[in-house]
Amino acid sequence: MSWTPQRLDQLGYLSRGRSRHRPRDAAHLYDGPYPFIQTGDVKHAGLHITNYEQTYSEAGLEQSRLWPAGTLCITIAANIADTAILGIDACFPDSVIGFIPDKKKADARFVKYLFDATIQRRVQQFTQGAAQDNLSQEKLLSIEFKVPGVGEQTRIGDVVSAYDLLIENNRRRMALLEEATRQLFREWFVRLRFPGHEHTLISMGVPEGWEKSTAFAAMEVLSGGTPKTTVPDYWDGEIPFYTPKDASDTCYALRTERAITETGLKNCNSRLYDPDTVFISARGTVGKLNLAARPMAMSQSCYALKGKGHVSQLFLFCALKDAIEHFKQRAVGAVFDAIVVDTFKLIPFMVPSERKVRLFEEAVAPIFRQVANLMEQNEKLAAARDLLLPRLMSGDLAV
Repeated sequence: MSWTPQRLDQLGYLSRGRSRHRPRDAAHLYDGPYPFIQTGDVKHAGLHITNYEQTYSEAGLEQSRLWPAGTLCITIAANIADTAILGIDACFPDSVIGFIPDKKKADARFVKYLFDATIQRRVQQFTQGAAQDNLSQEKLLSIEFKVPGVGEQTRIGDVVSAYDLLIENNRRRMALLEEATRQLFREWFVRLRFPGHEHTLISMGVPEGWEKSTAFAAMEVLSGGTPKTTVPDYWDGEIPFYTPKDASDTCYALRTERAITETGLKNCNSRLYDPDTVFISARGTVGKLNLAARPMAMSQSCYALKGKGHVSQLFLFCALKDAIEHFKQRAVGAVFDAIVVDTFKLIPFMVPSERKVRLFEEAVAPIFRQVANLMEQNEKLAAARDLLLPRLMSGDLAV
């Protein structure tokens, strides 16, 4: 079957999201039952969007719109032309375009994969050189791209989505594994039902041999730095460079958007941090936590954290996960929220006995290894999908 040039509005309904209230951060708009999807949620989703950081209240919904599950979300600001399909009914702002396919003409999965393979690069040409990247609906509708009939679109969508569905299944498994570590941490170190608690003297909420301390006293708080962006020799090297944009929802940071050279590392305030170093985002979006999956450098918008004494890195990560709201509540700043080194002096931190930390490490280390293995599987699945995608989306490979 031949592939014919089409515009998006010839394949279905297209419209920008809606968020009419000013200011948009008015408290009464949020914390209700309606998912509110933002550009970052689209960027970090896989095939389907099911996770989100904010919700709308009834007042929020009144000044917005509820889009049905199955809508393709296309970002037109901040992250240009990222796409994902709503797995739930949700609202989104005017920085996102919603596309609802005509079932007789288009498959939403095919259109998403067409963006991933070809359209994203084409639409980015419209935004290069602007003070802030953005893409209008009119510019998007000016693009024609070749598509086959809906039957072939569906077959292509079935082939490619098989990879993405495996990736999503692995993500769900990782979330369950991480929740298991969180619950084990809380059982031992918050509820104090650790092995042998029946025979341990507890005074004022502190078991014998444990110490009530602060985050600052329990860990090293190390700063990062960024090489000059105007020096080409500092960039596009082999050293992963972690920034808040690289924060993942899983425990490990496996890859970063940018990398620096050895020369770049020598000419900034960062250092090469070991695997299992804990990174915490410190400016803008405060409190994102990751473990370094391999040696990485880090920007000044984060802190690198290493446990002191017998405080292990996996224990440290779990303890900080449990205490993250304390950091968010103490973030301050005139322009954007931030935490500073002194913030760590305000965060209470319980240091268990060395034996309890060691037992916890032995219990959770296999779980963290499973998560790391699943992340590596997802990397391989994504690489295989991305090799197949251009041939399918150009029609070179028949299905």
